[in-house]
Amino acid sequence: MLTIVAVAAMSLATTATYVITTNLKETMSERIVVEDLWFNNSTGRVEIFLHNVGKIAVQISAVYITHDGQTTHLSASFTLEKGQHGWLNVSYGWVSGDLYFVKIASSRGLHVEDYYKAP
Repeated sequence: MLTIVAVAAMSLATTATYVITTNLKETMSERIVVEDLWFNNSTGRVEIFLHNVGKIAVQISAVYITHDGQTTHLSASFTLEKGQHGWLNVSYGWVSGDLYFVKIASSRGLHVEDYYKAP
């Protein structure tokens, strides 16, 4: 009886370890770089040029833009395959000369953030 309990416990531990490490490996393999960010006056958008430098595809799930203590959460469904570049266009009413904190979040929890000053 003790042998059966020990084998069952080890099976559960092995399965849990596999699931946790697989998820962790995927999360750690997810990397994006913001190569350029434009405040487009003619379209009223913030245009972000992203590059996926990780080992797996990245799905952008949200963009947060903070200005003067106000945070705007913008939904963004945007996927970049491994090694791919692409523009992420976000409609946002920005003001020339102001400083904005932009945070880009993926569906797995990766986030890239920085401060940008509108021209």
